[in-house]
Amino acid sequence: MKHLFNDFAPVSAKEWKQKIQFELKGADYNDTLIWNSPEDIKVKPFYDQEDVKEVLSVATKASEFKICQNIFVHDLNKSIERALDSLNRGAESIRFTIEDESVDVAQLLEKLPLENTPIFFHLNFISIDFVQKLEAIAKAKKATIFCNIDPIGQLAKDGNWFTTTEKSNFDTLNILTKQAESLSLISVNGTLYQNAGATIVQQIAYTLAHTNEYFNRLDAIPQPIVIEVAVGTNYFFEIAKLKAIRLLFNTIAAAYNPNWSCHLLVTPTKRNKTLYDYNVNMLRTTTECMSAIIGGADTIANLPYDALYHKDNEFGDRIARNQLLILKNESHFDKVNNPSDGSYYIESLTQQLTDKALTLFKDIEANGGFLKQLNEGIIKRKIQESADKEQDLFDNGKEILLGTNKHANKDDRMKHDLELFPFVKIKPRKTLITPIIERRLAEKLEQERLEKE
Repeated sequence: MKHLFNDFAPVSAKEWKQKIQFELKGADYNDTLIWNSPEDIKVKPFYDQEDVKEVLSVATKASEFKICQNIFVHDLNKSIERALDSLNRGAESIRFTIEDESVDVAQLLEKLPLENTPIFFHLNFISIDFVQKLEAIAKAKKATIFCNIDPIGQLAKDGNWFTTTEKSNFDTLNILTKQAESLSLISVNGTLYQNAGATIVQQIAYTLAHTNEYFNRLDAIPQPIVIEVAVGTNYFFEIAKLKAIRLLFNTIAAAYNPNWSCHLLVTPTKRNKTLYDYNVNMLRTTTECMSAIIGGADTIANLPYDALYHKDNEFGDRIARNQLLILKNESHFDKVNNPSDGSYYIESLTQQLTDKALTLFKDIEANGGFLKQLNEGIIKRKIQESADKEQDLFDNGKEILLGTNKHANKDDRMKHDLELFPFVKIKPRKTLITPIIERRLAEKLEQERLEKE
């Protein structure tokens, strides 16, 4: 069969650039068409094979991603009912948030189809007894259970370690890793860095340096490690970010054990979400979920459009779940593995983000490691510097959130609809370190609007 492209002569990057320069009619190519990202990556108007130094070996099984439903466990029976209803309506996995270890986890899981439904737990405590109960359930029912225990993430976000009877949280984890053969125990909360305003390079490097602390401090690590990642609306950069995280995880983990693996649990960021013109949040989360799928997320938990100001509700959850169902079943995002392969732009971004993040990772390790820099306040300071730059761009209208700092509806009213406090909460207390604070870009502007209602 005649090859379609044999009739066309190849066009070099130089020839493309000359053609573009001609069309610009004297305008400067670099000033007009190249922009510099916060990660100091110069984005060009076109890419070809000359921009890809090497083909990166990172498999992304986009066809296998699971749709996850978040459930906060307050009333046990209502949580069970909601989990079953969510599974009947298209959810493929459940993430339970549990604040109290007295919750009867056996009753919580008893009616769920555990043989084909992965279960994630977000625990606001660390307990040997609680994990032992989960281990017994996982072993008896051959269930896939992720405990998502992350003491370093707890320290970074809360300022204190989990309370334990053992000398340290790592002592508790080392006891658990010897007992829990049927569970995935360890999680790394990378969403914190995105939601607090870190650049993409910082997010990748901090997430991997955070992970490396567990590699160094634990005697054994039940597989896989869950890496929780938040994605923003910089569509192609976020695809490349997820690929870079998986690539670097595989590289670093191989130095310890070539059989170690990671499970990417991805959710849309809160940083760009808004209180006013809240329906735009659905557009933001849709593109963010698309980035998550193409970037190779194993599980995606969407963020409801009204999560900032409403308590968990059936309508918000249904819309969030249906966004993923449409992407999977109607947009056919589940049909192709490695869908970004062959994209010179994404390959180039992935390579550049990987190189920059690896350089930062090596610098962190050379200066004592992530935990040392976290305790010294260096990580928080670096994130704050990046967040302040982004906030300044937003405040000056150079970073745009439609419906908020551009094309805002001045007649929009929200004060009557607030079930939750949508801003950073100030709670003075004694902490070991100053915690890393998650803050949305629109908070100051929204507070000013609420006061005028």
